[in-house]
Amino acid sequence: MTLRRTRTIAAVAAGALLIGAAGSANAATWRYAFEEAMDEVQGKFAQKFKEEVEANSDHEIQLFPFGTLGESADIMEQAQAGILQFVDQSPGFTGALIPEAQVFFVPYLLPQDQGTLNAFFRNSKAIHEMFPELYAEQGLELLTMFPEGEVCMTTQKPVHSPADLEDVKFRVMTNPLLVESYKAFGATPTPLPWGEVYGALQTGIIQGQENPGFFLESTKMYEVTEVVTCIGHNNFTTAVMANKDFFDGLSEEEQTMINNAIDSAFSYILDYQKDLQEEALKKIKEAKPSMEVNILSDDERKPFMETADEVEAAFVKMTGDSGKKILDQMKADLKAAGQAQ
Repeated sequence: MTLRRTRTIAAVAAGALLIGAAGSANAATWRYAFEEAMDEVQGKFAQKFKEEVEANSDHEIQLFPFGTLGESADIMEQAQAGILQFVDQSPGFTGALIPEAQVFFVPYLLPQDQGTLNAFFRNSKAIHEMFPELYAEQGLELLTMFPEGEVCMTTQKPVHSPADLEDVKFRVMTNPLLVESYKAFGATPTPLPWGEVYGALQTGIIQGQENPGFFLESTKMYEVTEVVTCIGHNNFTTAVMANKDFFDGLSEEEQTMINNAIDSAFSYILDYQKDLQEEALKKIKEAKPSMEVNILSDDERKPFMETADEVEAAFVKMTGDSGKKILDQMKADLKAAGQAQ
């Protein structure tokens, strides 16, 4: 299916939803779109949220996985317009809308230790006190953020140092800071919507991309690349939001019910991911025994880690005092999370 046809179908679907969107705060059916398939992490979170809402209210949650209503930009527009009541989208795509959200792409900022990472997302003042104001300015109620797993690269040739990424056209999300990050890593960053990535790898337009392990396996990136490389530089983060007018129009009781459902889904998804990365990499090797999977050593990671200050400086330059305050608070939150372990 062509991208134009996909967008046409998405526009028709969105138009059909708009017809029934009036008075959505009182509607029996609420609409929730996300960037992944039903059996991927965002889909699992959404299904748990749906289960909790429907068990504790008379509302129904209608779920729209990736592609149903278009690309990431499409579902964000629909959420801001009130066509969708809920949306799950990575800061990688909201970075153009909320520049400070790009902080999640400063390499080596987030820890690899799962306990520290989970404690950070549960208790971070940056996430729970500072980001909601920025999302509200865009007509969005930030309900939660959660990690989806360690990000790894897939390429055509092995990567053991930044020199190995030289001249590699590497797909990144449409995110200015991620562009800077892969420039610092030595690659030629190429922003592309997700729907174009498999074909671009297949035809050689690009030679690499990054995603968490489960997504590499479920989207069969191993079919069009030869090597998985994990350098420990990031953990994929996503954010669940509501249309703010919709949320503000709900009773206090319904808002509490939604927040409780979010909390339940948050706890569920952290538990769901415990061994997901290792299982995904194992499945990739089983599906394609010739696939090379490399977990870089600390010494091999060092040249990549040395680029972090450069990317962090680019983030502060892009976002000014607001971004610097969030970055500083995140560092304090991460330190506190580490000490609590």
